[in-house]
Amino acid sequence: MDCGIDAVGFEARGHGGGAGAQEAPATVLNSLMDLTAAGGSLGIPGLYVTGDPGAADEAAKKGSLSLSLGTGWAKSLSFTTGQCPVMKYNRQLMMAILHDRIHIAKAVNAQAISLTDAPRGYAEFDAGAATKYVLDPHGYLSA
Repeated sequence: MDCGIDAVGFEARGHGGGAGAQEAPATVLNSLMDLTAAGGSLGIPGLYVTGDPGAADEAAKKGSLSLSLGTGWAKSLSFTTGQCPVMKYNRQLMMAILHDRIHIAKAVNAQAISLTDAPRGYAEFDAGAATKYVLDPHGYLSA
């Protein structure tokens, strides 16, 4: 494999993906280790939480993932972790937005909702909706 992207991260779901599928945050990382060529590397930016009090099992509640570290070791893989250096990209992103080259709301699937729709938005987001909700209590964005 030449390049891999973890687009779901900590909230990855196990196969079967239905409403009852449990979170399986190590699924993507273990799959990438299997697919990465010997001597390759995995960059793991973003957020893998250190604890999740609402998780299904005790290990996940402590932020422990079942990673196949032996696979990484046997293949001499390198791992880089940490949060993305977002400040490094602020100016470029701002200029792209100002010059209408990028549409952030579309890129992140954002939807403006009224204050009265907020409970529905929170419930849908909690249930795993792939939508980012922006509260627009005065209706400025929908005008």
